[in-house]
Amino acid sequence: MGKDALRRLLKNKMAVFGIVVILFFILIALFADRIAPYAYETIDMPNQNLSPSWQHLFGTDSLGRDVFSRVIYGSRVSLSVGFVTAFVALFIGVTYGSIAGFLGGKVDALMMRFVDVLYGLPYMFFVILLMVIFGRKFYMLFIGIGAVSWMTLARISRGLILSLKNNEYIEAARSIGASNFRLIFRHLLPNALGPIVVYVTLTIPNIMLEEAFLSFIGLGVQAPMTSWGLLASEGKNAITTYPWLILFPALVLALVLLSLNFLGEGLRDALDPSMKNKV
Repeated sequence: MGKDALRRLLKNKMAVFGIVVILFFILIALFADRIAPYAYETIDMPNQNLSPSWQHLFGTDSLGRDVFSRVIYGSRVSLSVGFVTAFVALFIGVTYGSIAGFLGGKVDALMMRFVDVLYGLPYMFFVILLMVIFGRKFYMLFIGIGAVSWMTLARISRGLILSLKNNEYIEAARSIGASNFRLIFRHLLPNALGPIVVYVTLTIPNIMLEEAFLSFIGLGVQAPMTSWGLLASEGKNAITTYPWLILFPALVLALVLLSLNFLGEGLRDALDPSMKNKV
């Protein structure tokens, strides 16, 4: 990101707010062991379903587990699924789309028809099918969600490469013997990163929501592990009697998702050349 784009980004108060919130929760995830007052799996039946208090800031659940601690530990799963899966989708989608756009012709048509076929499948059904067939294991979240999250990135990357590959600097690099690999990854992609980065930033909230949905229906993270989606699932049945069980995880998840959207919109505006004369 250039200095002008960075300056525009930092002038966007909502984007800065999003950055601060995201960094805050990343630090919480990294130091959860030191921050959480209790272990996430500790059961304390005499203290079950306690309302929020100084001893238990977010109350306790039906097994006496501290909800505040479980929200803290849940940040590790929810954020890791969101960020790691997004970067996996970034690698697959950008590589696939760039090769298709650069080679063009029949190769491009064949590769993108494959993407069209995958688009025709109900993606959440595909993820659920993978989870059912291969088991509800944590790493399957990355594989299942990542398997359906790269296709739009492939289309975006292909379109960007198609618009750039006939520029004069590409022809100059080709004339001095630059390989196709170098042309794609050293000359074309660096000039197409802006829209790609923005889309990845806006994709992370969708991935986190998909993880939350899978955990909510019992196909995601399994107890005693925890995530924000699983916490919401555990609290849904007691929403009228013990509302804090779903309230606090839902608020934290909503705050992070909003912050990621604020950051994505801020990056979009900062990297948009039309915004240069508006600062």
